[in-house]
Amino acid sequence: MATKERSTWVLVFIGAGKLLKASLLLIIAVEAHRLIRQNLPDTIVHWAHALRIEPDNAHLHKLLSRVTGISPRRLRAISIGTFFYAALFATEGVGLVLRKRWAEFLTVISTALLLPVEAYEIFHGYHRAVKIIVLLLNAAVLVYLIVRLREDHNDRLRSRHSDAPTQTR
Repeated sequence: MATKERSTWVLVFIGAGKLLKASLLLIIAVEAHRLIRQNLPDTIVHWAHALRIEPDNAHLHKLLSRVTGISPRRLRAISIGTFFYAALFATEGVGLVLRKRWAEFLTVISTALLLPVEAYEIFHGYHRAVKIIVLLLNAAVLVYLIVRLREDHNDRLRSRHSDAPTQTR
């Protein structure tokens, strides 16, 4: 019983992580949607001043040069995609926290589908170490959930066979 109890706490922990991701993505989606109606470079400069970042900062100039090329249509697509992922992670998180079996299956499927994208991202762009850590964490969650679902399936089969009446000839 102690193993099952510990196992459900791991499930709740994974669910809480999914809910945290959903919250962060929701904030990003709302902000991206809000930026559609604003002048993006002015907004970035405003935040740079508010955060006391030097206006001649090279990182700020890189960011400005990148975002000035983002069209409102692309920003809208980013916002919609981010809303979608926030909804997916929220659904997984709530289901896992409530210890629902369907949420385990949903998380296995969505995590497995996203692992190749995460692997691709490791070799493109920046922050390779962070991407590797995220990939390893997601792979660990995937393996954990698959093992958990398989053990649960085997337990159900055992209980079904032990409950079945024995036939004599």
